[in-house]
Order: sequence, then C-alpha cells, then structure tokens
Amino acid sequence: MPLDRRDVDTDQIIPASWLKRVERTGFGAGLFESWRRDPAFVLNDPRYAGAAILLAGPNFGCGSSREHAVWALQEHGFRAIVAESFADIFRMNCARVGMVTAQLPGNAVSRLMRAVEADYTLSVVIDVGDRTVSAAGETHAFPLDDFTRMRLLEGLDDIGLTLRHARDISRYEATRAAHLPRIGGA
Repeated sequence: MPLDRRDVDTDQIIPASWLKRVERTGFGAGLFESWRRDPAFVLNDPRYAGAAILLAGPNFGCGSSREHAVWALQEHGFRAIVAESFADIFRMNCARVGMVTAQLPGNAVSRLMRAVEADYTLSVVIDVGDRTVSAAGETHAFPLDDFTRMRLLEGLDDIGLTLRHARDISRYEATRAAHLPRIGGA
C-alpha cells in the first residue's frame, strides 16, 4: 500500500487517545484514525485491503516513542514498511515485534510507489535473509544489522530472546540464596 506522505509521526499512526488501553491488542482500529475519515485516504481503498507491505515517505515513525504505533500497524496486517528513512526508536520498536523496516533510497521508494499505484496487484518481495526488496524488475539492498536479521528470521521478540537462555536462568535461580526473590515462586 503506498502512503506517499513524509514525516508521518506516531500520533498520526495511532492517536494519543488510544494509549489508555492496557492490552497490546485492539490498536488496529485506531490506525491513521483521523486520516481514515477521508474516504479518499489510501487505507480506505479496497484495492489495498490485505496489503502486508506499507510503502511510505521519508522519516516514517517520527515523534514520540510509542510502541502502540507499531502494534497498530502490525494488527492491521502490515508485516513490513519500506521508506527512505525511519525514526530510530520506531525502527527499534518494529524489530522488537518482528516488523521489517526496509530503508531504500528515496528515488527507489518513489518508483515502487508509482509502480504499485499503476498496478495494485504488483508483488513486492522483501527477502530478510538477503536483505533485499524486489518489485517491478528492480532489486534493492537495504541495511539490516546481523542481530536484527537473526531476530526476524527466527521470529524472536524480547521474550523469545530471553527464553533462549531458560536453562541458564533455571541453573542460576537454583543456586541463589533461599531468602532472595525467585522467578515463579516465593
């Protein structure tokens, strides 16, 4: 889905009024809430229903560091975002929940947007293993550090990363003094 807007901040992605929720779910309904009131807004276009990749303008996810913005995008069904640039905290929040942020040169993103607008059935492929985005006869590499690449390929969030050390944690907990607090017990 092409969202040809620059400097999309987290308050535009999910308004602050949605931040009262204590769950990590239910944010998809608030995604781009104010913009969705406009029937011509791209998210209201049935041609892009079910899109898994969001093509966006530069500086996507700027503003406050709310994780809720990523949760809203993810709950709506987006699995990846392609843009010229991302706010650093937003990019980190995406990686923590398994959403790919593929940063490409602005002219490449513009060409992708125009190609998807011309043919909404166009397939855009993001290969995390190869760190590439391919569509419309073009393939572009995007930067992705090894640790984030591993997290994405193995489907590990912060809890999953911690659970990789479950045996070590259990061994450590077994040797701690009895008067100290314990995981899962008194």
